[in-house]
Amino acid sequence: MKSKLPLIDTMRMAITTLKNNKLRSTLTMLGIVIGNASVITLVGVGKGAQNLAEGQLSTLGANVLFVVPGNNDTRRRGVNFPKTLVLEDAKAIEEQVPAVKRVAPQITSNEVIQYASKTTSSSVSGVTPNFLPIRSFDVARGRFISEQDIRSARSVVAIGPDLNDKLFPNSGGIGKSLRIRDQSFEVIGIMSPKGAVFGSNQDENAYIPLTTMVRRLTGRDKTYGISLTFISVEALNSKSTSAAKFQITNLLRLRHKILRDNDFAVRSQKDALQIVTTITGGLTLMLAAIGSISLLVGGIGIMNIMLVSVSERTEEIGLRKALGARSSDVLTQFLIEALILASLGGVFGTTLGIAAVSSIALLSPLPASIGISTILTTVTLSGSIGLFFGVIPARTASNLDPIVALRSL
Repeated sequence: MKSKLPLIDTMRMAITTLKNNKLRSTLTMLGIVIGNASVITLVGVGKGAQNLAEGQLSTLGANVLFVVPGNNDTRRRGVNFPKTLVLEDAKAIEEQVPAVKRVAPQITSNEVIQYASKTTSSSVSGVTPNFLPIRSFDVARGRFISEQDIRSARSVVAIGPDLNDKLFPNSGGIGKSLRIRDQSFEVIGIMSPKGAVFGSNQDENAYIPLTTMVRRLTGRDKTYGISLTFISVEALNSKSTSAAKFQITNLLRLRHKILRDNDFAVRSQKDALQIVTTITGGLTLMLAAIGSISLLVGGIGIMNIMLVSVSERTEEIGLRKALGARSSDVLTQFLIEALILASLGGVFGTTLGIAAVSSIALLSPLPASIGISTILTTVTLSGSIGLFFGVIPARTASNLDPIVALRSL
């Protein structure tokens, strides 16, 4: 009766066979290497997109709600949003909503800004002093808009650091006068860097008193009064955000005498984060699926090349079986070969993928990253694929008739 070959001897034979066919082994692993590297890199890019979006959302401020004019349908239909949000709404929210700590009404428009021979287009916002703490902005030099600026409608402006560098590249802009449209404004402050949110660079913005914005730039609408672009609202704390959203919605429905659909929307940072997480999560899964196709192709490559290997090693298999090797020994050897190739390919591919993710994070603004669980899953998956696709060649080799195999000698 044939005795079973020890597993350690079978592993040695498998390793020896792979070493004796280095070129073939390397080419067989190549598909798995590329597949693993693709999965790691693409998942890292997807995670980076999610990190970037979450980081940008965090700059909007803590416990902040945004009240915007028009509902989702009206805002989706056109560029000109309805003028359904007015300054009196902001005052009512501040005075009548108990879950609200501070309110910052805002009017924003894109304007041409000039200093000497330099001209640029930038977002100009009419704001109140509450804008600074609610939106978590800081002033690097000078000061921000004050209550006295609001009461007197002063022609003063605080500008972002990038806008300052564009207009005053050789010196600071504080104390100098620039022109917004045909109006002169004195620069009173330079903001601290804030970064971009969804492609909009906040460091190129300019901020003037809300009353000055109305009197000198946008004017007052005869029908609606002072129409706002949106209202930033800070809840008392993170637990009060839902209550504040509910109370603001009820208050504005009463003020606007709404019976059916709202003519405004109240959006929280949490709502935006959920939307972004859903989108970027779907993107990451799609990228992982694309990378997995490469991994699957690599597994098929292992199967094909090992089937060729079986036909080339017919004599060896026949001789081994004639000398007493069992079919299970031959099956185990070929499975071990496939597993070694897939596992090594997985390790090399993962290393290459991690290097690619690190390079992307280092050389681009995308904070690409990859978790340990994803790495372990990918390596395990590559080994499983190798084992799965190695079954057919291994069974083919183990089922060879030794007499038929020896006839080819």
